[in-house]
Amino acid sequence: MRLRTALCSTASALSALALLSACSSGSGTASASSGAQLVGVDYPRSDTDFWNSYIKYTPEYAKQLGLSLKTTNSQNDVAKLTADAQTFISQGVKGIAMAPQDTAAIAPTLAQLEAKKIPVVTVDTRPDTGKVFMVVRADNRAYGEKACEYLGTKLGGKGKVVMLQGDLSSINGRDRTEAFNACMKANYPGIKVFGEATNWDGAVAAQKLQTDLTANPDIKGVYMQSSFALSGTLQVLKQKGLLVGPKDNKHVFVVSNDGIPEELKDIAAGQIDATVSQPADLYAKYALYYLKAAIGGKTFQPGKTDHDSTIVKVRDGLLEDQLSAPLVTVDGATYGGVPSVKSDDKSLWGNNLG
Repeated sequence: MRLRTALCSTASALSALALLSACSSGSGTASASSGAQLVGVDYPRSDTDFWNSYIKYTPEYAKQLGLSLKTTNSQNDVAKLTADAQTFISQGVKGIAMAPQDTAAIAPTLAQLEAKKIPVVTVDTRPDTGKVFMVVRADNRAYGEKACEYLGTKLGGKGKVVMLQGDLSSINGRDRTEAFNACMKANYPGIKVFGEATNWDGAVAAQKLQTDLTANPDIKGVYMQSSFALSGTLQVLKQKGLLVGPKDNKHVFVVSNDGIPEELKDIAAGQIDATVSQPADLYAKYALYYLKAAIGGKTFQPGKTDHDSTIVKVRDGLLEDQLSAPLVTVDGATYGGVPSVKSDDKSLWGNNLG
């Protein structure tokens, strides 16, 4: 089946289902019509603005797609995620969306779900082994490359930067770290990178940034691999007298990842300089879209989609829909060949939260 044909036929079916009446109820359940397919969505955590936005969007799109919804929250714990999957099985769900933060340890759970013929869509992360119906994710290597090109351009190819890494047990942390380092080595060899493992922990990130700035007061750039480090980074810079506008010689250029509303406001205010907007809204939308497609027996092939993304074959039996994730800056300029979007652009989900 041709990709566009598959996408269009699925979209038509989903559009029809979206006309079904639906309502929301509490206790982790969104109810659609009595004939709606029941799916489970495990939220990976609820301690960041990004994931709280994803949590907000999920029931909205379930309603639009005519799906009944069961939800759990694994709280960044793969053992809890495994238990949540068992709960979904007992509830009779027809498909599961999850965002495993430990992308190696989830393999046995995926194998069990495959044996039970329950399709799985992973969101934001990609399992190291095992099969899922689709990975809904942006190109995380591009995140690291975009941050590198922005900082490399702003620093004129010279100086020192700190990279506040995520968890390297996660494919996201590895992709962003490896791509940032490779880009710096190839394109900006005059920039020294201090890589700091943080395990996606804001307090750890702030402590390590403070230590680096104390030892190297000439650091001029920070790459935060997620907005988890935003408040701590700004606090450290303020304590050091470095939280000044970009026209001040003491300014430290800061690039983040996520595109949450607070980041966009901070870019406009000149407190940080750029971010890469992860599409929290589209993660929710297409996780449910592909679950519906899987339940309906649809299949997909690598290639361009009709929603400004590309499906790539990661390995045998694993496809990934790489959604668009633009670089965001105050001026919307191009940096190191990378175009950016202005921070006040209404196309950004972070500017459209109610």
